[in-house]
Amino acid sequence: MSETDTLRIRVIDLETAGSSPSDVCEIGWQDVERAADGTWQVSETSRGARFVDPGRPISPGTMAVHHILDEWIQGVGYWRDVAPGVLRPDGGVRALAAHRASFEQRFCTPDLTGVADWICTWKCALRLWPGLPRFSNQMLRYLRRPAGLDHDKGLPAHRALPDAYVTAHHLRDMLNTVSLDQLLEWSHQPGLLPRVPKGAHRGQPWSTLNDAALDTLTRDRDIDIRFSATTEVQRRGGEVPAGDGTPVQPTLL
Repeated sequence: MSETDTLRIRVIDLETAGSSPSDVCEIGWQDVERAADGTWQVSETSRGARFVDPGRPISPGTMAVHHILDEWIQGVGYWRDVAPGVLRPDGGVRALAAHRASFEQRFCTPDLTGVADWICTWKCALRLWPGLPRFSNQMLRYLRRPAGLDHDKGLPAHRALPDAYVTAHHLRDMLNTVSLDQLLEWSHQPGLLPRVPKGAHRGQPWSTLNDAALDTLTRDRDIDIRFSATTEVQRRGGEVPAGDGTPVQPTLL
């Protein structure tokens, strides 16, 4: 499918009771659609949320994050029954999207998504707005103040539909800045961190590091740090370390 044929990207957000593949307790979605004039817009109508029964109790610690109660989710349908209708809606989607998409992809596996492509708005934010101090979904909301974002619709945070709604506004602005293909390409790579996230050089731009410090970071355990350090080595015309893979990892800035 060419980009000129794509009309809809579905932003997904999940709340979970744990980390096993069936532990989803809520899924929210908010579509971003291309208008007749070629711009991308957050849909006014194509959005929703569903509770999901994870098949086990939610711990008090997890309830303290998203405030979903056991009595709300019992008997509402298990993840494998609920997921396909949301992830593969009638009419299809060009891609699925999420902030820190690696988390959603742990649960939204290819057998449920139909092998849909994914956009990670966190990775794309690193590329498009590298001067910002932080890149969480909610921090981007208040640092950038996206046009048209209704404050109340984006609350409460850490619930599936409000979070998907906020992410959709970031995605809309990204799609109206660069091409869909570019967002997909960035999403397939590790995160390009604008600054060193930890250690003795924490907070420094990569360009300020000396060659020895940069060389050490090209061998860091964190794939995003390795990728970012290696990118700076390439910018300087140096040799790239061999054997650097691209697994997904969840380091926060």
